Amino acid sequence: MSDVIRHVAIRGRVQGVGYRYWTEHTATSLGLQGWVRNRRDGSVEAVFAGSSAVVEQMIAECRRGPISSRVDAVDVTDAGADMLKLRGAGDGFAMLPTL
Repeated sequence: MSDVIRHVAIRGRVQGVGYRYWTEHTATSLGLQGWVRNRRDGSVEAVFAGSSAVVEQMIAECRRGPISSRVDAVDVTDAGADMLKLRGAGDGFAMLPTL
């Protein structure tokens, strides 16, 4: 499988319900690279990098989210390696500050 990088925006009741922590845990357990953060507009933003199949699996998981969340929409776009530079050096998957 080829490596891909996807930028994902998740909207709904996704803040204050542990969505970022769930995302970090799930992505790490799948061996993905990337990051997740809250946005001031109430959405959650993430970048996932890894094999195409595993990234697609993570995006499918994001459509469900943790039990306390309600996901209304998941927007997915291709991303470049520059998006991964937002995390710290040596980080596999990171939680970034709110933007």
